Amino acid sequence: MSVKTFFFLFIFSGFSLLLAAQEQEGWEAGGWLGIANYFGDLNTNFRFDDVGAAGGVAARYNFNGRIALKFGLNYGKVQADDANSDNVFEKARNLSFKSNLIDVGAQLEFNFLPYNHGSKDEGWTPYLLAGFGVTRFDPKAKIDGEWHSLRDLGTEGQFKGDEYSKVSPSFIYGVGFKIDLSYEWSINLEFSARQLFSDHLDDVSTVYADVRDIRNLRGDLAARLSDRSPELFQEDPNFFAQNNLEFPIGEPGRQRGNSKNNDSYVLFGIGLMYYFGDLKCPYGH
Repeated sequence: MSVKTFFFLFIFSGFSLLLAAQEQEGWEAGGWLGIANYFGDLNTNFRFDDVGAAGGVAARYNFNGRIALKFGLNYGKVQADDANSDNVFEKARNLSFKSNLIDVGAQLEFNFLPYNHGSKDEGWTPYLLAGFGVTRFDPKAKIDGEWHSLRDLGTEGQFKGDEYSKVSPSFIYGVGFKIDLSYEWSINLEFSARQLFSDHLDDVSTVYADVRDIRNLRGDLAARLSDRSPELFQEDPNFFAQNNLEFPIGEPGRQRGNSKNNDSYVLFGIGLMYYFGDLKCPYGH
């Protein structure tokens, strides 16, 4: 099942359950701390070896014991390095990046079990979540001991004024677990993914442009950051011959990334929420 199919089925089911009898309503608010991990052209085999810190704040409205809507503001750090890949072409490509993320989102949550704050029998539940978000990112790379923002350097031959946006919508989906500490306080564990509408979180998407054109348009720094295989060649000149790879990697038109698959990242953390609402009996009781 695709992410889009899961998302729309989940949202439809959630709104159907909103019509159910209301057992509990009310707002919660709190924060969380955890980690972020990126997946994309510089992490094609779903490695978790380069996670970054993450955290955020959230507000949740409980419609009843089954359905809630949560709004979140989150911050995270993601990074990846071709040097950590098992793929010899990716190692030879020798690209890397890091980015700070700021994302805002709204997610509908479906509790597997009836969940009522303060209840001895219904004070915990696993849950599914799906929603929409918006993420701001700014990929940077380090060269000669300094970090440089990549978007404005046009490393894939973008003309000035045609650079990609640093803001992207996203689908949000994932799972979680919530359990009461008391009537007011609860702990939440959550693992959620952001599937971006952009393939430029890592600044890698399409094919290599002619490095001479990049140098003429953007300068020597942009040219060096567009194709970093010469740096690896200087460090290990035998690497390319040993792995039957042409040098340099950055020939015009050769694949640099895969634009058919957009980038994504996951957030995993533990949070503490405070409940402001009041218990309400189901209608008819």
